[in-house]
Amino acid sequence: MYEELTNQAREVITELLEASGLKAGQLLVVGCSSSEIVGAHIGKGSSLDAAKAVFAGIYPVLQERGIALAAQCCEHLNRALIMEREVAEKRGYEIVNVVPQIHAGGSFATTAYGAFQDPVAVEEIQADAGLDIGGTLIGMHLKRVAVPVRLSRTQIGQALILCARTRPKYIGGGRAHYLDM
Repeated sequence: MYEELTNQAREVITELLEASGLKAGQLLVVGCSSSEIVGAHIGKGSSLDAAKAVFAGIYPVLQERGIALAAQCCEHLNRALIMEREVAEKRGYEIVNVVPQIHAGGSFATTAYGAFQDPVAVEEIQADAGLDIGGTLIGMHLKRVAVPVRLSRTQIGQALILCARTRPKYIGGGRAHYLDM
């Protein structure tokens, strides 16, 4: 089962990166309910093994492409984010003091914290794209204009997925011209 979750996550992240046009140096937020992946209600059946399997499918693909990952914590940590210190400092994000645990932060954020070289928590970001696995509500962590991205796969395990990319705001009026994004 866990190998299948890794494969599904790798397939999803690869398709999302292609569809969104994310480039090296950009930031992707992932919210992940391991409970939903294994068929339980969000927050009611955390599975560290499922989170590790999904992380194993996502993180190496991002690393290969030079894309930074922000792992969203659960509501018990106010949806704080776990990321590499270097990324947080480069982007000017305020670092806060908390270490995620399975039932206070979630299994995916806990997995990310254990896997990152120098993990830190921040309260808010503006990511370039996002992957929501199981209804974790990542929208608050995306740049201002989010555009839905539809993928061929709609679930990882039993969890529904929603994806988004961002684009610059269109300003002006009838006379304005825009770049093709």
